[in-house]
Amino acid sequence: MKILGIGNAIVDVICKVEENFIKENNLIKGTMKLIFNEIEFKNLLKKTKIEKSISGGSVANSIVGLSQLKNDVGFIGKISDDDFGAKYEQGLKYEKVKYFYSKRKEVLPTGTCLVLVTPDSERTMCTFLGIAGKISEKDLDQEIIKNCGLVFLEGYLWDEGEPKKAFEKAIKYSKKAAMSLSDQFCVERHKKNFLLLVREKLDVIFANESEITSLINAQNFNDVVTFAKEIKKHVVITRGEKGAVSIDGDDVNEIGIKKNLKIKDLTGAGDLFAAGYLHGFINNFTKTECLEQGTELSSKVIQKIGARL
Repeated sequence: MKILGIGNAIVDVICKVEENFIKENNLIKGTMKLIFNEIEFKNLLKKTKIEKSISGGSVANSIVGLSQLKNDVGFIGKISDDDFGAKYEQGLKYEKVKYFYSKRKEVLPTGTCLVLVTPDSERTMCTFLGIAGKISEKDLDQEIIKNCGLVFLEGYLWDEGEPKKAFEKAIKYSKKAAMSLSDQFCVERHKKNFLLLVREKLDVIFANESEITSLINAQNFNDVVTFAKEIKKHVVITRGEKGAVSIDGDDVNEIGIKKNLKIKDLTGAGDLFAAGYLHGFINNFTKTECLEQGTELSSKVIQKIGARL
């Protein structure tokens, strides 16, 4: 198996909303808010009209993209034996992803993410993690980790306690470890721990410009490039309309964005960029070709609703 993804197993519930819906519900546009109260989450869900529901989660979306490119991949994520859990498992198996988790009836339900898409195609997410956020080292089989080429983790998954132990186990037994920083608020909550992971424990890091800037308190993008060169890791940064950059030691490669796209929904743009880039990475493409693959997949997914091609 080439890549094993480990992340939050979340069912994405996609809804179109007007701009004022975001303000009325005290949300910050373009970010992900964690909701810890199940009743609060259900009340928010009642106010929306569901367009589509699909098996999601950041790394899971990347893993499905890699599978669609004919790579041998797997995923570990914690679900409950409920309706959403069954839907989640079926969704991965349909996409030919090996799912290494045996669900059981849990006190908490399968995790759900409400993806609110405004008319400008920006997405604002409200996530009730449910059982997904309770992943532990016991849920990870070290032999499966040892036998894959690369483990891909998401920052969303990191938390003190059992998730932290799961992270440490995954990195310890992996041949190579990659991680997405996931979200700027996520970075700000866990800055000290993320900085340690990036500097000392990861081989490949995916981030957008705001995430990596926040992580190192950079004044400008030149600071980011300098930092990436200093740590001598493979750092891949998406920059919105400015394209994307790959920095591996002193080797810096850039690519622009595709023009004249009919953008419908930005959900999954970063996830599918990572999928395309990792496809090139594990198949020995050049850095420029990796960036091209990432840009190709992200360009396709933003022209449809949802985070899957």
